[in-house]
Amino acid sequence: MKLTRRQFVSATATTMGALRLSGMSHAADDSQQIPIIDTHQHLWDLDKFKCPWHEGAPEVLKKSYVTSDYLAATQGLNVVKAVYMEVNVLEKQQNQEADHVVSLCKSDQHPTVAAVISGRPNSRKFKKYMRRFAKSPYIRGIREVLHDPDKPQGLCLQPQFVKSMQLLGDMNMSFDLCMRPMELDDGWKLAKQCPDTRFIVDHCGNADPKAFLKQDSDKEPWHTVDAWKRSVDRLAGLDNVTMKISGIIARAPEGWSAEHLAPIIDFCLLQFGPDRVVFGGDWPVCLLGGPYAQWVGALKEVIASRPLADQRKLLSGNAERLYRLS
Repeated sequence: MKLTRRQFVSATATTMGALRLSGMSHAADDSQQIPIIDTHQHLWDLDKFKCPWHEGAPEVLKKSYVTSDYLAATQGLNVVKAVYMEVNVLEKQQNQEADHVVSLCKSDQHPTVAAVISGRPNSRKFKKYMRRFAKSPYIRGIREVLHDPDKPQGLCLQPQFVKSMQLLGDMNMSFDLCMRPMELDDGWKLAKQCPDTRFIVDHCGNADPKAFLKQDSDKEPWHTVDAWKRSVDRLAGLDNVTMKISGIIARAPEGWSAEHLAPIIDFCLLQFGPDRVVFGGDWPVCLLGGPYAQWVGALKEVIASRPLADQRKLLSGNAERLYRLS
């Protein structure tokens, strides 16, 4: 049975047993009623789009994931709205992807209400490409994944790229920084050159929970703790940068718990403060580490001792404001 957006929005939390929450206090109960706006919702229909990265992807990601799957994954979690995040389709399909997600936003059959679409800012064609979306009530930003193996370090600092970022600022659109954690300082340099553009750092700067483990791990972490902290601290010093709390369970060690994620989440919240952080589900990529409900439960456990007002800002309030969803 398909749910309308109205039915979806009015759903209450009924599966709290799946969530890892401490205590049964009145405050904890109140936190469960906070609506969630997911600022990082992936959807891909492989009958419509080709994503070249699927060829080398883990098996769990080599299938279509559409709205009905998302509704099932988020059932009972009070996810009331979602912002679509581009899925790195073939460049020739970028306009088609944008048109597809706009159609989702227009329909009350989907929780998707806005989108961050694909783009190639280092192309001279970028300005012409963006003209299509200048007056769109649904397109809120652009992303190009910068940690692809074929993307050289420093791509985002090329003159054309910087010029395109400044254009986004003029259009009141954001850019998602999805890059290698050891290259976050490039993101800082870019954001500093474009003070009128909102930059959103995906996945806590692609932080690797394994880097924070005291014991040896089977896999080497992607970065050192100190280097990541220094870069996050620099980014937090720029008012036009927002941190997205997302994505980190995809690299979490087997058998992970909220305790493994807390050092990353707590540091990001401390540096950026309660007004410049948003929540992202990163579904279905999060399935590499666990179900959507497990991620939400772990996050709520980590933030349980924080003021309810700050929890509301992280889970929905800031997203409502930054993505202009009201």
